[in-house]
Amino acid sequence: MCVSLAPAEFSGTTLYCGRLHHADHGLIHVLGYQNTATNLADGPNAMLLHLPAQRMSRRHFLSVGRSSDLLKRMVDAVRPVSAGVVQDSMDWMGGDPPPAVEVFEHDVYTVVLARDPRAVPAALTEVPERQRPALDPELFTFYAERYPGHAIAVCCFDNAQAAQAKPLLMWYPPLDPELLTLPALDCHTGGVPDLDSPVPVDHWVILGSDEAPADWGAPVAYDPAMRHGLRDYLPGTVIGWHFDGTLPNGDFAISHDDLLSGDPERVTRVRPQL
Repeated sequence: MCVSLAPAEFSGTTLYCGRLHHADHGLIHVLGYQNTATNLADGPNAMLLHLPAQRMSRRHFLSVGRSSDLLKRMVDAVRPVSAGVVQDSMDWMGGDPPPAVEVFEHDVYTVVLARDPRAVPAALTEVPERQRPALDPELFTFYAERYPGHAIAVCCFDNAQAAQAKPLLMWYPPLDPELLTLPALDCHTGGVPDLDSPVPVDHWVILGSDEAPADWGAPVAYDPAMRHGLRDYLPGTVIGWHFDGTLPNGDFAISHDDLLSGDPERVTRVRPQL
């Protein structure tokens, strides 16, 4: 799973999405993402994530620090059932909007974060040459047309870094608070994704909510040394399932009400708008 700017293979993907009421930010969604990447390009590469966020800036990217196994711990919590720096507390729901494009370092990545995907090609010149992949401009036109209102994060890496990345974890005020969406669009060629062809999947989909009842989900045994500032973004209990085989190309999604029901049949694949 993933869209890349050049040929690559991605496997063993874990996707997490949770909804919570944060003390500083109000109602937010938290997205976690991790996979095993094999870069098949001769030079640098990047993976693309489209984010259903009202506003997004570098401050929304959370450092996992030494807690790099947090998504694995979530998977471990549900597997038997289903067979840094403290983040800035500024509330982006108000105040000045974030910049249209930001380029910044996060873990092994140089991230290009844009409100409009069509702004990415020009901003890519700010990425260090050793991490700067070639790109197909049509790919960013595709995202602008099919995912209007979404932010896009282009996470650039070089060959040596592909297997060294920690989980990505970020929070945002969602476009739709009642729908949890996990980006899973798939294309590993560097071109525009083919929405008409099914794709192979190898995904753990993990979900959480701070409104879940007491008997819901499985407790997560986080690292006791995890920073409190990071723990505040994570659920105490989660549910999740492993998806494999082939599925239509698209994202995973579930409504918050269906999430609380705990029924895996309520997780759907959604295509981008036409």
